[in-house]
Amino acid sequence: MSDVLMTHSYFLRFDPKEHRAMMPYAPLGTLYGAAILKQNGYSVLLADSMLANSENHILPYLKKHRSPVFVLYDDDFNYLTKMCLHRMRRAALNMIRMAKQFCRAVIVHGSDSTDHAKEYIESGADYIIKGEAEITLLELVKSVLSNDKPVPSIPGLVYATNGVVKETSPRKILKDLDSLPFPARELVDWDTYRSRWIHRHNHFSMNVVTTRGCPFHCTWCAKPLYGQVYHSRTPENVAEEFLFLKKNYAPDHIWICDDIFGLKPGWIQSFTDEIRQRNAQIPFKCLSRVDLLLRGDTIPALKSAGCETVWVGAESGSQKILDAMEKGTTVEQIYAANKKLQQEGIRTAFFIQYGYPGETSEDIEKTIRMIKDCKPDQIGISVSYPLPGTKFYDSVSDQLSEKTNWEDSQDLALLYRGTFVPDFYRTLHKVTHSRHRISLGFAQARSVIRNPAQTNKKTLRSLASAGYHIPRLLLHSMILKYHRQKANVYE
Repeated sequence: MSDVLMTHSYFLRFDPKEHRAMMPYAPLGTLYGAAILKQNGYSVLLADSMLANSENHILPYLKKHRSPVFVLYDDDFNYLTKMCLHRMRRAALNMIRMAKQFCRAVIVHGSDSTDHAKEYIESGADYIIKGEAEITLLELVKSVLSNDKPVPSIPGLVYATNGVVKETSPRKILKDLDSLPFPARELVDWDTYRSRWIHRHNHFSMNVVTTRGCPFHCTWCAKPLYGQVYHSRTPENVAEEFLFLKKNYAPDHIWICDDIFGLKPGWIQSFTDEIRQRNAQIPFKCLSRVDLLLRGDTIPALKSAGCETVWVGAESGSQKILDAMEKGTTVEQIYAANKKLQQEGIRTAFFIQYGYPGETSEDIEKTIRMIKDCKPDQIGISVSYPLPGTKFYDSVSDQLSEKTNWEDSQDLALLYRGTFVPDFYRTLHKVTHSRHRISLGFAQARSVIRNPAQTNKKTLRSLASAGYHIPRLLLHSMILKYHRQKANVYE
């Protein structure tokens, strides 16, 4: 019998778009929670949901191991978890109900349970952990298993007494992230993860996180766990984890899943030195901001550290919209950072967001023009998504209907009253992707004409993709025009 059975509520199978992409990453936040329990002498078992077929995958674990404590600990570092997809909420509530039949205590942690604690408690959760969870989890498990510490004295909890929901004092944010053990990756079935990656992408990728929080003020970005703070592990500590992964798991690639990688001045340069000293380089991708990338030698340092791809929150090609979002960046910075990354041989990727209040057809065209001009290697397109606790949510809350979350990540429903109807944005998503692929294809065609000897598989794939997207663009452009002509626009 294990002391604690842990799981999380993100099922790749329940998210069709992500399931097709097949880029499974282990639940890093969950593994941090497991690691601190193991460090303090508790036995932990992981029923990993990522590649499971249904919520019922936890039943054999519940029946066989009879763990007194069940912990549904969602991954704080997975942006899809932060979106609180409705299908994943149903999965979480179903697993809570199952666990309640077998376990002495059911503990839940995550963005969605933080925002909807009452619903989770009514489904059977005994405790909801709010905020940063590792220390709270450790104290709570110790209390449940030994009655050592009264629950009301543990910060960071929501629980119910006689049907009344109560909260304890907030948990202080951990500043020394190096004090945490590395995630308990030994609990994961890596053979299955590796085989899925190799079969779909011909390489194996793992994830690492180096920071917590974000100090910037984008109106749509929720910070329910860490607030408006930013704490970082030391470059030495992260380099040691890279070396550990290289020696023990031999990944071909790392996703650094920070909201912002290397914000502190000089951090990336120090990290590069530490990686080189240990011979711990592993190709990686990360997320950053265009204004930060333009500081000093940040981009060359990223290249030296092994960075292959940088995702940036470009969001819009309209300065009006960026200012409305309180993004704190400019369109000119997007162009400049993109150019420098490409000159350094680093792939660029843009997050694009349509539908923010006040966005017009002219703003949309500016965004499409920016994508065409910059030619990022990848784009990720969404519509603005109101999350509780954000300025954006507060500004549109009176327009929200009963549906306040997407079913899955390809839902793309506009949850508030936008400039255009939801089907317009779904079609715009397709039009933008097609224009992007055609633009990349034409650029490759010009390159082939200038130098036929440099033709390779990547070139041919890009040309084929452009050919595929040309008829799609014609079709979806007609549909987009139809929406406008038929007055499917909110007045």
